Amino acid sequence: MSSFTSQDHISINAIRALAADVVGKANSGHPGAPMGMAPVSHVLFSRFFNANPKNSKWYNRDRFVLSNGHACALQYILLHLLGYKLSMDDLKAFRQLDSLTPGHPEAGHTDGIEVTTGPLGQGFANGVGLGIAQAHLAALYNKPGFDLVNNYTYVFHGDGCLMEGVASEAASIAGHLQLGNLIYIYDDNHISIDGDTNVAFTENTEQRFLAYGWQVLKVADGDNDLEGIANAIAEARKETSKPSIICLRTTIGYGSKQQGTHGVHGSPLKADDITNLKTKFGLPADQSFYVPQEVYDIYKGIGTRGAEKEKAWDALLASYGEKFPKEHSELTRRIAGKLPAGWQDVLPIYKPSDAAQASRKLSEIVLTALTPAIPDMVVGSADLTGSNLTRVKGVEDFQPASTGLGSYKGTYLRYGVREHGMGAIANGLHAYGGIVPIVATFLNFVSYAAGAVRLSALSGHQVIWVATHDSIGLGEDGPTHQPIETGVHLRAIPNLDFWRPADGNETSAAYKVALESTRTPSVFSLSRQNLPNLENSTIEHASKGGYVVHEEQGEDLTIVSSGSEVSIALEAAQKLIAQGIKTRVVSLPCWSVFDAQPEEYRLSVLRSGAPILSVEALSTVGWAKYSHEQFGLLGWGASGPYKKVYEKFGITGDNIAAIGKKTVDFYKKKGGEVISPLIRAF
Repeated sequence: MSSFTSQDHISINAIRALAADVVGKANSGHPGAPMGMAPVSHVLFSRFFNANPKNSKWYNRDRFVLSNGHACALQYILLHLLGYKLSMDDLKAFRQLDSLTPGHPEAGHTDGIEVTTGPLGQGFANGVGLGIAQAHLAALYNKPGFDLVNNYTYVFHGDGCLMEGVASEAASIAGHLQLGNLIYIYDDNHISIDGDTNVAFTENTEQRFLAYGWQVLKVADGDNDLEGIANAIAEARKETSKPSIICLRTTIGYGSKQQGTHGVHGSPLKADDITNLKTKFGLPADQSFYVPQEVYDIYKGIGTRGAEKEKAWDALLASYGEKFPKEHSELTRRIAGKLPAGWQDVLPIYKPSDAAQASRKLSEIVLTALTPAIPDMVVGSADLTGSNLTRVKGVEDFQPASTGLGSYKGTYLRYGVREHGMGAIANGLHAYGGIVPIVATFLNFVSYAAGAVRLSALSGHQVIWVATHDSIGLGEDGPTHQPIETGVHLRAIPNLDFWRPADGNETSAAYKVALESTRTPSVFSLSRQNLPNLENSTIEHASKGGYVVHEEQGEDLTIVSSGSEVSIALEAAQKLIAQGIKTRVVSLPCWSVFDAQPEEYRLSVLRSGAPILSVEALSTVGWAKYSHEQFGLLGWGASGPYKKVYEKFGITGDNIAAIGKKTVDFYKKKGGEVISPLIRAF
């Protein structure tokens, strides 16, 4: 490893002082970790990291994740020095409204940010997804003499990340998968918000990660031992069959009066402390946001090195195209984020006469059709493969070849019982590019992964959840497994499509829209029990999120429903019609997609003139937006055969017909015009 000079120390001290100024001007933020991690940041980016600041999306770039996202002042400073689209004025606008430097890193908002971090542990798990993606695409497309996909993923993280369970889940599977392309650097500063970590976190981290199957390296003096840091990173890069963690002992807020204490964790330094800090580091004490020109020159050189790396890679890719035109065409298509032409043509289409099937089975049929058409799909389940029906015939598991269980070319991921880790890893898979991750569990246990699902929506990650056993219809497993509130929770998340298909065509439509929605995650709420195919159901109709299943002119009532209750609503409608009560039925499989349709269309589906009754075997919260009256579950479910459970809670054709008649009688007695619930002031 090349020796270090005074220029390296000047660069490190400039980063430390700039971190103090950035947080100080905002009077908000976390200066301690950026100051403590300045040495390892400089060593990593100056000696190892390959990226081109002038093209932050170069595909074979190394990926950097700051899992301890509260330390983002450090990442913003590095991006600025390296020449990404982040100016000094942007640093001065840290944590201010509409700036490019928000309080935690946000992918798609700030140039050079790979994933959105902030909730601790998420970035740790995202890194595992990035590593899986690299290993998979390398196995598929690299050829002798053409090492096209060979980047590393580097993840900075702290004590808080290691305390979060999602990191444990991700670390465990990363060790099993033998991901030698992962290098994690643990900022072991012994400080959290509550003070010294000895109040709550005294485990042996080294032994923990050895048990996971990681290589563990240690640097005792992360404040000054630049050679030791460099040697540890170099050693980590040599290990190809294990992820590596470097336990780096640092001093939080190094150089300040409060160094080593929790006082410098989440509060700006006082003005006199910043002055003393700059004096100690040989920087002008009377200048704020000062960067010596030689530091800019060093980092410009790093950027130039990255641009040259990309240029050489482009030439290699061109040569690859001449020798392997088919693989080249597919790889470049995937890098561009485009799905193969004509994939929609293979979606299954159903007639009302086709046999009733559970929507989880209908999902399996779609996946069976799509798998040969879309190689980009990497599917997996949280140890519920046989229940989720996500592994179609002929696919290979993603496994290290040494296990004899599969290879890195495999497209089926065995996540184990790790719902939260699975969701966060899937975010990393999508962030890498060229992969559409599909993950699966019971709907109720998507709640276990709520933090990752939220970040999918916030970050625009196209993660598709196959969430089976979606209601009291799962029956015997009872209230612990029967989701009641989960639907409204997921429907409330912005930029997330929650689908509850009622039959085969609606299931195909859910996949169609989800695969076309490249910046939106989707959750498919799928039944265990069989559902009949509906009369007016088509992929085109369902792709609008809502449509009329049964039409009546001059109706007395409209029943709106979703999923397994639509067929019950149709049964109730026929009973009401037999009583002379004209009843329309609307299927509303996806609220958010329906909301995006033109107003004229929405008002034609849920129109004025008669009361609208919603029916769903979940919480009724939220249905008031689409109906005048709501019928559903007000408490938890019950354990028993599913038909008996539906009877217990009154979700039967007979009872819904009775509820429908009460609704009609009430509104006739009430009098006056019945206006669509969609018609509002704003």
